[in-house]
Amino acid sequence: MIHYEYPLSERIRTLLRLEDLFDRFDAYASSPDSHAHHAALLTLFELAEVAARADLKSDLLQELDRQKNVLTALRGNPHVQDSTLEQVLASIESTHQKMYQTPGKVGMHLREDEWLMAIKQRAAIPGGMSEFDLPSYHYWQHRPAEERMQQLRRWLLPFATIHSAIDIVLGLLRDSGQPELQHVDNGSYQRMLESRNPLLIRVTLTDSLPCVPEISANKYMLNIRFVQAGAGQMRTCSDLAIDFDLTFCTL
Repeated sequence: MIHYEYPLSERIRTLLRLEDLFDRFDAYASSPDSHAHHAALLTLFELAEVAARADLKSDLLQELDRQKNVLTALRGNPHVQDSTLEQVLASIESTHQKMYQTPGKVGMHLREDEWLMAIKQRAAIPGGMSEFDLPSYHYWQHRPAEERMQQLRRWLLPFATIHSAIDIVLGLLRDSGQPELQHVDNGSYQRMLESRNPLLIRVTLTDSLPCVPEISANKYMLNIRFVQAGAGQMRTCSDLAIDFDLTFCTL
């Protein structure tokens, strides 16, 4: 199954972008290949740019506070497993404290490193990172793989509390919805949202179906057009019967 997600707020959009960048960094940094480590470093620069948003830290702190209050009220509820609830609350409390105690903007340590900023500046130029442009970077790429991997992890470490907070918030958001089985025959789906006010819409399709959903939505209406996957003209899959799970998620 493949999950397609559509955020309905700029805040959730930013969290999803950061989640994707963290996943990408982990994949690149885990490889011993120097080209993968080059990609990991470029991903780290992207992380710093997205995470530098002024209100990101305060938004996450407020959301963790709100979720803590909501979940605390569930203590003693016979329909909630106490051990799981306490684990989630402990994770929220720990992440909140660490983030609150972290001074300055997220990613500031990268901006204070002249060597990294020189690489970032050259990276904006197509083909601008050749060995004659950045000999010190060329030297770094020839260091032992384990040494490079440790350095990449050290550069990522100050992002750890943000990463943890994003995992908590998006995890709670995704768990808030129940999938509903839907069916279309003409490649198009429409639905009034009424009073749902979702923050995230998830469409789940089997990976054998050669179609992808194009989702557009506002607080009143949801539109999904299923189009052919892959290169070429994006034609509507009007000749296929499509079953999919639709989930509305909110906090």
